[in-house]
Amino acid sequence: MIMSVTSNEITFLGENAKRAKAEIGCAGTMLKNEALCAISKALLDSKEEIIAANAEDIGFAKIHGLSEALIDRLLLTDARITSMANACLKLAALEDPVGLIDGGTVRPNGIRITKTRVPLGVIGIIYEARPNVTVDAAALCLKSGNAVILRGGKEAINSNKCLSEIMREAIRSVGLPKDVIQLVSDTARETASDMMKANDYIDVLIPRGGAGLIRAVVENATVPVIETGSGNCHVYVDASADIDMAVNIVDNGKTSRPSVCNAVETCLVHKNIAEDFLPKLKAKLDEHNVEIRGCEITRMILGNEITPVSVDDYATEFLDYIIAVRVVDDLAQAIEHISKYSTGHSECIVTESLFAAEEFQKRIDAAAVYVNASTRFTDGEEFGLGAEIGISTQKLHARGPMGLHELTTIKYLINGNGQIR
Repeated sequence: MIMSVTSNEITFLGENAKRAKAEIGCAGTMLKNEALCAISKALLDSKEEIIAANAEDIGFAKIHGLSEALIDRLLLTDARITSMANACLKLAALEDPVGLIDGGTVRPNGIRITKTRVPLGVIGIIYEARPNVTVDAAALCLKSGNAVILRGGKEAINSNKCLSEIMREAIRSVGLPKDVIQLVSDTARETASDMMKANDYIDVLIPRGGAGLIRAVVENATVPVIETGSGNCHVYVDASADIDMAVNIVDNGKTSRPSVCNAVETCLVHKNIAEDFLPKLKAKLDEHNVEIRGCEITRMILGNEITPVSVDDYATEFLDYIIAVRVVDDLAQAIEHISKYSTGHSECIVTESLFAAEEFQKRIDAAAVYVNASTRFTDGEEFGLGAEIGISTQKLHARGPMGLHELTTIKYLINGNGQIR
């Protein structure tokens, strides 16, 4: 039976989640893994149903003129559904963080203190037009012993409803309460605002999407927030860089999937290598019809058909086939530029200089700092963490890919035999 919507949907879902978190928080690893396997099988068995629901969202997106990159973000194919199902199985194979002991001590008075990991409780997630997040987030929360309230964007509402109901029925079939996973069916702004203020029900709120969404949640939420997502990522091509390597790294970072947060938005290139590097980069990016917005020197090298870059471009997460390019004097100027415009997500240097590599990694303040590798690797699966709920760009609680471990917190267990203070 599909849940009904009350006059205050978030209150209704919050009450359900509070009841469900008590059961999922105490559920054993075997039962949680059984639920993940049931979700995986249900997704595979329901491919036609999921693709049909997703087709409604794709049709809506095309009618309303969403960009090709955003439609790609929204699209669910046979292969992508299989990938989501496989991700659930991979999560089932990972170590359960709940109950792990992080440390402990026996005090001089004989009290034994044990530091253990426990679920956060009820996690609220506000995200945009990526229905795969519905499955990834729900599965991660389930394995880490949390109940979850999901609130996706209106662009993916049909896909999200279909996926959430499939998962709810799957976990019910193994004996867990369906309300471990819940979806906000009303995509009006008011429901997002209600979630931001739902301190009585939601223990932590995680926004996942563009800079505007994340800023709105951080500025307006009274529920504790873990800031994730916004990725104005850079590649700096140093004077000593291998040009072919640099071209491939920038191309991969920009074109393999431009709509994701670890895609490259700006390429900085040392002036001593610019004349050799930029024509090769342009030829590669032209294969994907990438618009280059360049500084004056870039336009002198590549021609006036290159769009002049603006200060706003340097600060923009394009999430599209657009890249800003700037020629810089040296490593110091590149670091200064990145420090000014970076969102603290992922930054890269391409260099053969050990000094430049070490200086870059030491001075750049970001969750992930690369030498000679694509920023597209900033991903829970690529880091060996399994799926992730987002890339945290803050410094409290969690930073970088947020996997199972980051969805738990600490509880101290103290055992004595009558000690008093």
